[in-house]
Amino acid sequence: MPKPEIEFRTPEASWRRPEGSLVDGIDERILSHDPDTGAYTRLLRFAPGTDSSPNGVQIHDFWEEVYIVEGDLTDLRLGQTFTAGMYACRPPGMEHGPWRSESGVLMVEFRYDMPGAAR
Repeated sequence: MPKPEIEFRTPEASWRRPEGSLVDGIDERILSHDPDTGAYTRLLRFAPGTDSSPNGVQIHDFWEEVYIVEGDLTDLRLGQTFTAGMYACRPPGMEHGPWRSESGVLMVEFRYDMPGAAR
């Protein structure tokens, strides 16, 4: 079953800690989801001062696209800070993070082409 057809509406999903996250201050809100493939669109936010180091470096076997809506996000491994209006496109296997956000951050994220991905 593909993602559902949705016209503009207020998302029904509530904010929650992402599955597998070891860090308080990181929350997600799933906007749409394909249960067959695991592909989804979500909002992801970090509270001010949140550091995702306990989650370690992230590597996925799926595509991930991220757009920063507001705030800042520093990749601690790269020593680079990214801000509102910036975009990332990560192919399967690309290392990223861990992250820290000084002022907090809100991102929209798309994940897809997830054959065999852990969900």
